Amino acid sequence: MSTLITNIKQLVQVHEHNTTILKGSEMKTLPVLENAYLYIVNDTIIEYGAMEDCDGIDAETVIDATGRIVLPSWCDSHTHIVYAGDRTSEFVDRINGLSYEDISNKGGGILNSAKVLQETSEEDLFEQSLKRLNQLIAMGTGAVEIKTGYGLTVEAELKMLRVIKRLKQESLATIIPTLLAAHAIPNAYKSKKQDYIKLITEELIPQAAALNITHFVDVFCEKGYFDIKDTEAILEAGNKYHLRPKIHVNQFNILGGIALGVKHKALSVDHLEEINDEDIEALKGSETIPVALPGCSYFLSISYTQARKIIDAGLPLAIATDYNPGSSPSGNMNFIVSAACVKLKMTPEEAINAATINGAYAMGISNMYGSITRGKKANIIITKPMNHYSEIPYAFAHDPVEHVIINGQLLK
Repeated sequence: MSTLITNIKQLVQVHEHNTTILKGSEMKTLPVLENAYLYIVNDTIIEYGAMEDCDGIDAETVIDATGRIVLPSWCDSHTHIVYAGDRTSEFVDRINGLSYEDISNKGGGILNSAKVLQETSEEDLFEQSLKRLNQLIAMGTGAVEIKTGYGLTVEAELKMLRVIKRLKQESLATIIPTLLAAHAIPNAYKSKKQDYIKLITEELIPQAAALNITHFVDVFCEKGYFDIKDTEAILEAGNKYHLRPKIHVNQFNILGGIALGVKHKALSVDHLEEINDEDIEALKGSETIPVALPGCSYFLSISYTQARKIIDAGLPLAIATDYNPGSSPSGNMNFIVSAACVKLKMTPEEAINAATINGAYAMGISNMYGSITRGKKANIIITKPMNHYSEIPYAFAHDPVEHVIINGQLLK
């Protein structure tokens, strides 16, 4: 199977060599080829270049992209799309003045989602989640991390992992599963949190590792959830089973979780709505990438990640949706790219880099995804007609996607 895309107005994110992460000032540069072609065989990018050099390439499918932008599909490194039901009532509660913490304290929030998920059959959970996943793909997302965390029992967390595995098997999208049992403290353990941590470290992590579905472990390191000591115990337990950390941190409070993540070689530290100079220094020279989640800030009306502070310090940054039923019920990466420009004060070049190469890095897959590079997988967005890639974040409420190619297949 071969596909030739011709007459591309702008071929975006072109790298001759296999770039896997962009840091600091590097994020300001977005390589573009004007009037270009892209040649794909099976699931792989084989060649690209100027249209004048396209003669002689024979393909089974030819797509005329006149007036259109072609770029790598979005890499969404932080979602919770395996959940049951919704939390619309909490949306109204917030409008009426209740905070995220208020809702959680009265039995809502994550605990509400956990109760519904525990009562939902595995098949029903799969069908609900597949529908969401297909919506994400249609909006241009080709690689996505999916976390557990709405189970909060051994049985329900393992059920979530099995659903994620099935999504991975039945979808063309690249899916990275992450174990997030330390998402909240169940009601049954409210007065005995250490017993729940023991359940995670001694029962759930070993059983999850035995399924060989996930290679990552995550913790919600936050006041009222899991403190630094709790987080370290869970990360150390995960390390025994070769589960690399990815931490929810600094969403509402600074507890020292970023330095802890760096210490344990976390692949990413996510949220960072709050950040200080000590956090910045801890990240310098590390392999840990900060991930901003502007959709969550928008929906909860909380602070936005200080992207300029992070990037101007020479650090990398990824952006992701945080798609979940309570604090960010949207998986639209096109909006996230726009929000990064409008609210995080990132340039279109920085935002697109954060949503492609750096998003792929935050999932550990940037050697094969996130740029237009020979030998990388052909996960591609073809936009509707537009003059420049900056129109993607500029026209924030419009759907810029005309076609999506995932692993070389043009989706209908």
